[in-house]
Parts: sequence; structure tokens; C-alpha cells
Amino acid sequence: MTHTSHYKQTLSLEVFPPKKEDEFEAVYELLNKFSVLKPEFISVTYGAGGSNSKKTVDIASYIQNTLHIPALAHMTCVGNKKEDILSVYEELKKANVSKVLALRGDRPKYMSDEQFESRDFAHASDMIGFLKENTDLEIAAACYPEKHPESFSLEADLQFLKLKQEAGADSLITQMFFDNDDFYNFRDKAIRRGITLPIHAGIMPITSAKQIGTTISLSGSSVPKALADIIAKYGDNPDDMRKAGIDYCIRQIIDLKQVGVDGIHIYSMNKPKTTAEIVEAI
Repeated sequence: MTHTSHYKQTLSLEVFPPKKEDEFEAVYELLNKFSVLKPEFISVTYGAGGSNSKKTVDIASYIQNTLHIPALAHMTCVGNKKEDILSVYEELKKANVSKVLALRGDRPKYMSDEQFESRDFAHASDMIGFLKENTDLEIAAACYPEKHPESFSLEADLQFLKLKQEAGADSLITQMFFDNDDFYNFRDKAIRRGITLPIHAGIMPITSAKQIGTTISLSGSSVPKALADIIAKYGDNPDDMRKAGIDYCIRQIIDLKQVGVDGIHIYSMNKPKTTAEIVEAI
């Protein structure tokens, strides 16, 4: 089934706040380099732990107001009460940021079972409904082509996705995936379920073997044979691995664009050079 998109194909990027305070200035330098690629928007992840929501807002503000590129600030609800969410919203509003990616987020280490069970928002869909009623934000939501790691089936996951749409989400961004067939299969099922939101395909270039261990095991994404073969062949040679990984990523994106995808969202890993090579090639 071909999917004709009503939207022009967009290109967007994700960046993350640095963990250490003294690396903070460097992130603005990175953003200046990313801005040259003229992305449709840049999303800013929410650092783990409460103190980082301010960093997310600061970086989003720079993207929005200095670079004049729409910023999409990640907003997590697992450790937040309603008033926390509203105060982040007020901060974003002051910063002129009007788009968020609404996520449940990972349970913080300090959270007791009791706190976890009695949290204000059980799921991202609950926060989306709350934001729709109480703010004027444009809301993106996450989706999982290979299902959420905690979900027992893709069908159950699509049920949750439908709830996010019904709660008022405006668009979707996928978790990273490395096999386009997984994405096409997921998208067809979503469309059959009545999901009509634009779906931005989340793509991460794998430029070193160790990324497979860290990033991918956390995301629950599987590694197709073609990518595993590249890692087996070039994993010990950083330069060749980088080239082969970028090449794999470019082929993946070109295929998605030809089949007709609403948008490509590159998980940049804060690497402007790699990202620029990919964007130029596509």
C-alpha cells in the first residue's frame, strides 16, 4: 500500500543538553553548525533528573530566538506533577517556544514504588490531554515501529498510539529503527487503526561499534543483518566504520523518501559533521 503524504517531506534534527556544566557553551557552537542545514525544527531532549528542564528550555530558546528555527522541547511526565508541567510550560512560553514532544520518560531512580503508582500522569497520553486542555502548545508524540520495550505486542502499542491521537497530539516521531520494512509495516498498521497524524521517521547514524551496545540496547530497536554485517566487518576500524555507517544511514533515508515519508528526524548525537554529510547526500 503506498502512502501519499499531504505534507512536504521535512527534515529535522535532535540534539541533547551536555551532561557537564562546563560543556554548556559548546552546545551553542554546535547549534550554529546545525542551523546551516536549515532543518524544519530541532528537538532538544530532556536531560535525566529535574535540574535539566532549565537546560532544555535554555537550549530551545536559543534555537527559537537566536537561530529562528522552530524548537521542539522534550517534556517528560513520569516524575512531574501537574503544577510542575504547568511551570515548565510557563518557562517555554517566556522563551517563545510553542512545540513540545510529550513523553512519559524513564522512572527516576529516587522514585519509590508508592510515588510511581500515585503519579499524576500514568502515560504520555494523559499528559497530552492535560496539555491540550491547559496550554496552547503544539504537541508531538513518540511512536515505536518495533513496539515500546514494555509493551507486550504491537497491537497493544497501537492502541496507546490511538489514545495519543485522541488526546490531541499533532504529529508523531518514531523511535530509531534500522530496517525500513519495520517502519512500513508499522505505518500500514497505524493507518488501518485510523491513525492519521504525520509520522516523522527517526533515524540514527551508527558510526561506531560501541553505539550498538549503549544506544540501541536502551531503545529496544533491533539490528538487521545488513547493519550487523557492517559492524562485524568494520567495527575495529573507526574510520571505515564511520564511512560505512553513514552510507547505511543515507541509503535508509533515500529509500524512505522515495516511498514517501512525512518527515525524516535525524538523531544527531550532537555530531554536526556526520549530520551534514548525511543531509548533503540526501
